Amino acid sequence: MKPVFSNGRLAFLLVASLLNLGRVSGQDYCQVAEPKVALSVPYREDSPQLNTDPHSQTWAKSAAARIEKDCTRITDYPNLKTEVRVFWTDDHLYLLFICPYQTLNLFLPAQNDKPRHGLWDRDVVEMFLGADWEHIGRYREFEIAPTGDWIDLAINFDLKTLRSDGDEKWESGCRRLARIDEKKHVWYAATRIPLKSVTSQKVVPGTRWRANLYRIDGQGPDSQRRFLCWQPTCAPGRDPNHVPENFGTMVFEKAVP
Repeated sequence: MKPVFSNGRLAFLLVASLLNLGRVSGQDYCQVAEPKVALSVPYREDSPQLNTDPHSQTWAKSAAARIEKDCTRITDYPNLKTEVRVFWTDDHLYLLFICPYQTLNLFLPAQNDKPRHGLWDRDVVEMFLGADWEHIGRYREFEIAPTGDWIDLAINFDLKTLRSDGDEKWESGCRRLARIDEKKHVWYAATRIPLKSVTSQKVVPGTRWRANLYRIDGQGPDSQRRFLCWQPTCAPGRDPNHVPENFGTMVFEKAVP
């Protein structure tokens, strides 16, 4: 088990947050309101081919979520409004991220043949998924970059110390695709995640997972980058992603939309 974020990055985030307190009033930080966001995930009997074309039949019967709010502050990013398409089959959860961009911050050359440690330090989308409602610090982290670089982690987050460990040797078995449309200034990331990589329990209609969806965008240090959440986590001074007590919910449905 290795730390997902080093002591240096955690300290940097804390210092950046404290510096922000000097120029941003407490009222500018968001507060989590109940009920938190929930997404009804439709079911498909077939197992369509994974692709990054939102107009294809693969995504025709999917549900949609939006990522446009800052994770911590009362701020929206309309120019970065990210759409997420999602559905499930007997064996997999499918997700497609549609990400408008202005500039890209990438690791180059791409490294698609093995996990890219530190992928969160560049442009990326992330999925945090957990089926354990008793031990909410246990969840899976999936990340994809515009280049197709990726990393999957089995997370054990300690709610007392606020430390998260991620097992980089864990293999999720998921498939990933990504592409950049430079003409339209949109990048896409798609994934097919085995349900069994998140839980050993059979997923049936009515199953509920703890979940959050993220996008990290921008150049420079973390204090200058944009951290977007589907469910804002509203935790100044903490890593904005690893706040499992403030995750939203995915509900697996039988009906299609």
